[in-house]
Amino acid sequence: MIVIQHDALVAFARDILLAAKVPADSAELVAVSLGASNLRGVDSHGMQLLPFYIEKMRDGSIDVTAQGHIDREDVGCMVYHGDNGIGQVVARNCCDHAIRLAGAHGTATVVAHDSNHFGAAAFWAQRMSAAGMIGIVMCNASPMAAPWQGKERRYGTNPICMAVPGPNQWLLDMATTTVAMGKIFKAEISGEPTIPAGWAMDSNGVPTTDTKAALEGLPMPLGGYKGYGLAMMAEILCAALSGAAMSKEVGGIRIQDRPMRVGQFYQAIDVSRFMSVEQFSERIGRLVGMMKSSAPATGYDEVLVAGEPEWRNEAARRETGIPLSDGVWKTLTDTGASLGVEAPPASTMVGNA
Repeated sequence: MIVIQHDALVAFARDILLAAKVPADSAELVAVSLGASNLRGVDSHGMQLLPFYIEKMRDGSIDVTAQGHIDREDVGCMVYHGDNGIGQVVARNCCDHAIRLAGAHGTATVVAHDSNHFGAAAFWAQRMSAAGMIGIVMCNASPMAAPWQGKERRYGTNPICMAVPGPNQWLLDMATTTVAMGKIFKAEISGEPTIPAGWAMDSNGVPTTDTKAALEGLPMPLGGYKGYGLAMMAEILCAALSGAAMSKEVGGIRIQDRPMRVGQFYQAIDVSRFMSVEQFSERIGRLVGMMKSSAPATGYDEVLVAGEPEWRNEAARRETGIPLSDGVWKTLTDTGASLGVEAPPASTMVGNA
């Protein structure tokens, strides 16, 4: 495993995207968003995604110049057509429209269709929370999971995310499967033959710890039928409501026979319509304190809340660098080399982990 400075990694990703003919502002956005996931320790949604993005861009499956456009706007509601553009570009535009509409009307909902993979939902929910909004983001995803009591792929990991304004206090970003598929892909890229128990099932719906069987099988739904229900909720809000591809219709970064056409859901709630952001943040702080004041269970040192592990990772990795497995680093450098982009110099490497 290598360790590289965060800024150098983002710059490398940006150069790769520029070499793939991605416009400069879009290249910067994608590189920063992926680097932010690595900083937070959410490596499944970090730089390991870039080679897959580049492959889809080079074969024409993603229109790197598209910005998307408004299909319909009605008071605080919007339908946004992604025009098969880069997912992060569509997400940025949708967030900014949601912030604008919520500022005018108190709350806003923007749904997008015909978009692509946008990285981690937390990056976009935080874009809205930075503007004083409660930000809620969901998306549907490539069909990887089976409905409860089924064994054929019908829906994606369909994440649900919520961010609140104010200092780093609480940030929920969760897949509706036990883990995001990216964690299983990461195990494959990193050459790990096994994964933890509870992550996945084989193609017959039998729990497995074998990485290969998991990739050929199914991710485990979060909380059994409850995770299935949450995934369907996201599918309805993101895809049925927007006109996006649903269930088996959705493509993906590993599905080559069709465009992704994914749906996304963005809701912004203007906190200042209810109370000042400062008062709200104080109340969130007190609520978090009530949770953390609970005596830890046996085997634990403290009680954590959503977002806390990632903020700690970010603080540490800004100092120590971003660790990348040899497999992930090789796919990045190979992708760069194929586009004539040299790997960052040794001076940017913090060391081996």
